Amino acid sequence: MGLPPGVGPVSASPLESAALPFDFIVVGAGMAGVSVADALAGSARVALLETEAHAGYHSSGRSAALFAPSYGSATFTALTRASATFLLAPPERFAATPLLRRRGALYLAHSGQLASLHAQIEQMRRNGAEVESLSPQAARTLVPALRHDYVAAAAYEPNVHDIDVAALLQGFIRRGRAAGVQLFTNTRLGVPRWHHGAWHVPLGPQEIEGRVVINAAGAWADQVAALFGVRPLGLRVLRRSAAVIDGPRGTDVAGWPAVFDIDEQFYLKPEAARLLISPADEEPVAPCDAFAEDLTIALAVDRIQSALDIEVTRVHRSWAGLRTFARDRDPLIGYERAVPGFFWCAGQGGYGIQTSPALSQLAAALARKRPIPDAIAAEGITALAVDPARLREP
Repeated sequence: MGLPPGVGPVSASPLESAALPFDFIVVGAGMAGVSVADALAGSARVALLETEAHAGYHSSGRSAALFAPSYGSATFTALTRASATFLLAPPERFAATPLLRRRGALYLAHSGQLASLHAQIEQMRRNGAEVESLSPQAARTLVPALRHDYVAAAAYEPNVHDIDVAALLQGFIRRGRAAGVQLFTNTRLGVPRWHHGAWHVPLGPQEIEGRVVINAAGAWADQVAALFGVRPLGLRVLRRSAAVIDGPRGTDVAGWPAVFDIDEQFYLKPEAARLLISPADEEPVAPCDAFAEDLTIALAVDRIQSALDIEVTRVHRSWAGLRTFARDRDPLIGYERAVPGFFWCAGQGGYGIQTSPALSQLAAALARKRPIPDAIAAEGITALAVDPARLREP
């Protein structure tokens, strides 16, 4: 997708004006980094480092983000619930427009997927999501283009919303900088060194100093860890591709829900007057400036044409983003045991945007070595559940 509207270059702080030392140096200015920097600001001196020319360039700027309460592991769904209040009613002046707009989600099953659909409905309900079983006829009232010979059963989740990713990202950046966060873009980290209880981090010809480094580098988190002498955690970097096509001729698709194959073989959602589509691929790749391959987009088109009565004659644009997971698909938030002053904030996978309000507060509390905020603890989140040390065990 490239950058969302409104996400663009943000002027970086000159190194000469950087306060020394910082309390926290956050590496990576995607959604994780900017939200954690914002959560730490005010009571701490925070530097935010970004290799690219502006914040949100990679995964955060290429997300078809939905707020989906049933999406992800138990830990991620709990963080999603804990983020709902902020996203539905953000603080005054945080954003000029609403962060969420109701969309709804329709889950489809053909005759060979009925067991998967029933199992998924039960799992969604255990996660606290509201979900309704639908007949094929009821599903076609929501999406009239569904093929009669494809849909055997369906489910509908009403409390799914589109997220204004640009407004959320810029809100964290503005609020964080107003509280003193210093953002450095176009940075290239030299080899850091731990000296007298602080990290000394070369940035070109200059150097900044901080007591704690927070690794929020997304797909590059293992590489950043290695730079600081930390053993990588074996993060999996997976490419997810998407494209925009026209909807069925003469059909207004703006009011359609998001549509998911129950086994995640494809999904689609309205994108202005068109449709955003994806084969929901998870292709292992090295960290990179990702792009969509033609064959992958052709696969998405084929799967969607099998489910919907739609003729795809043109792909208007395509792109890809990187989703980074721990091997157990839960987040990694906490201090590294073996190396001083190094804190992980990684492994958000495809859930980092919808969980960012709560995840950033959780990370800030753990980085300060303070109790988890009550609203997050009330959802059952513990420090142990997100501790990176779990991946160090045999």
